[in-house]
Amino acid sequence: MPLIYIIEDDVNIREIQRYALKNSGFEVQEFDCSKDLGQAIEQKLPDLILLDIMLPQEDGLQILSKLRSSRATKDIPIIMVTAKSSELDKVKGLDLGADDYMTKPFGVMELISRVRALLRRTQTLSEPSVLSCQALVVDTKKRRVTADGKPCELTYKEFELLKTLILNQGIVLSRDKIMDKVWGFDYEGESRTVDMHIKTLRQKLGGCGALIKTVRNVGYTIP
Repeated sequence: MPLIYIIEDDVNIREIQRYALKNSGFEVQEFDCSKDLGQAIEQKLPDLILLDIMLPQEDGLQILSKLRSSRATKDIPIIMVTAKSSELDKVKGLDLGADDYMTKPFGVMELISRVRALLRRTQTLSEPSVLSCQALVVDTKKRRVTADGKPCELTYKEFELLKTLILNQGIVLSRDKIMDKVWGFDYEGESRTVDMHIKTLRQKLGGCGALIKTVRNVGYTIP
């Protein structure tokens, strides 16, 4: 039975999430602050975390950053749940390493569907530990990238974007397909986020950035 951690300071919302998840066969533990979460993680790692942004003590983005910087918790699937709905807030959370993003209010069926979909993706994911394309090398375990022998500092989503392109080398990926593979949910109407990340990724890769080709009116590829 998958274990889900809920970090939410609104008791009513937390009750709805707990009820929906338990009725769908999940084990649930609830927290209203980062302190209690940290103590629980030391005892047992969850299969997935539902993380609110607006929290007392530390906010959700700070918690997310700490989880992603820890070797023990960096790969735990995380869905951000928040009342904030601006594109900037979404991009910030996704760049820090969130796998999905839900805006309140949301439906119970949508919550369960997203949780199940994310668990399927993360539990079946299998990939080589080192990927390469000419002078570009990506270490997926250590999350390190070198271009022409020089290290590249990438954000979480830039790394995931580059990894996706290399894993699908020779295949033209549409913006929607990239959003689905990298961001993990339907980001319709905001595909310009992909273009923005491609632009910064190319800049950081230096000469190797030219390996990422634009296919007009379709998307991107590494041939």
